[in-house]
Amino acid sequence: MTMAYARDDRFDEETTAKIAAHYKEILRLLGENPEREGLLKTPERVAKALQFLTKGYGQDGAEILSGALFREDYSQMVLVKDIDLYSTCEHHVMPFIGKAHVAYIPDGTITGISKIARVVETYARRLQVQERLTMQIRDCIQKTLNPLGVAVVIEAAHTCMQIRGVEKANAVTVTSAFSGVFLKDERTRNEFLNLIRR
Repeated sequence: MTMAYARDDRFDEETTAKIAAHYKEILRLLGENPEREGLLKTPERVAKALQFLTKGYGQDGAEILSGALFREDYSQMVLVKDIDLYSTCEHHVMPFIGKAHVAYIPDGTITGISKIARVVETYARRLQVQERLTMQIRDCIQKTLNPLGVAVVIEAAHTCMQIRGVEKANAVTVTSAFSGVFLKDERTRNEFLNLIRR
């Protein structure tokens, strides 16, 4: 079955209705009355929220980067840090929230800096694990720009760990993924790490 995923705030009506019907039944199974006033519109609101939180399935990171490629004789680090990140854990369908820091070293081709943030959002707006998300961002930039190297660090707090299970409210998960010179050259990697700590 092909799903019509949300782009921005526009939702496919058929998909919304199907998700809402399932969520209405979930409310019943939880012991609630989906017909009471406060819950009447909840299934539809949840359906739209879920489509928004997973709108990255309808987006292509490579296409985003390719829409703003420029030839430029620049071969120093380009770093976009503290990119707000909102994603959904695929194990419990609960949010994880944090920051992404992304750098690359061009080899004759650069992209618009806002495109880096959009690539982060594209992969974050899917059901995810943080480890895979980190690698997807790195791989998309590496394959599309073919730079000398890419570095990605994500720091995130997972609500599935904070408010259920072990209930560790202050735990933060940090993941990293490197390619090219960031992988091979310790000095370049350390420069990146020092810059994101500032």
